[in-house]
Amino acid sequence: MKEVLAHIEKKKQEFAKLPLFEYMRDTSIDPRQRLAWAPCAAPFIMGFGHLNKYVLRQEPTNDPIQAIINKHTYEDDHHWLWFLEDIQTLGFEKNLTFTDALKFIWGEQTKTSHLVTFQLANYAFQANSLQKLILVEVMEVTGNVMFSVAAEVGREIKESQSGKCLYFADFHLNVETGHATGTAGIENLIENIPLTDENRIEGLELVNKGFQLFTGLTHELLSYANNNQMKPAVISA
Repeated sequence: MKEVLAHIEKKKQEFAKLPLFEYMRDTSIDPRQRLAWAPCAAPFIMGFGHLNKYVLRQEPTNDPIQAIINKHTYEDDHHWLWFLEDIQTLGFEKNLTFTDALKFIWGEQTKTSHLVTFQLANYAFQANSLQKLILVEVMEVTGNVMFSVAAEVGREIKESQSGKCLYFADFHLNVETGHATGTAGIENLIENIPLTDENRIEGLELVNKGFQLFTGLTHELLSYANNNQMKPAVISA
């Protein structure tokens, strides 16, 4: 598994240099604006809970790798609750009718956010437990990149405008370790999983596919932020 994990780390370093993260690090831009993509990410963030509950999790199981995945899903299946709080805290709440909200959530602006969720589910439904664990690792490292940068923005918002975030904050980053969680010594355990040549080749291909999906998502989020300038708003405490 070491070669697959090394490839994930290489792709992570490339991922961290994408334009969305450069935008989010630009302190010349108002911090709320640097998170203006958040509503566009809603389909993926909300769907991520379902991915963990209904796709990645498989109980009962006698498979030790699946057991690792199951424990991890209980950590990740409820983060959307923090996201909803931040949507209100950051002033992204709009006076939309239910119909208008559905049109937005299922509209063209959020197409990639939906498709990433669907494609990850597709990969996972076809995957064995080892391949699902590789998908989890890809989701964790991309999340770690995102929330490492987002937490910095959240700190700025807290310090300068008295808003306190949960999702875009150290609170969330502290559980986005970059690896599956919930099992003692998990990093060493994963690293020492033996792979056949076929497993290795399939794993490397799956890593590439996963990063391709998340790269496309960052492009959609940045486009949304650039096209939706935030108006000045009072940030709730």
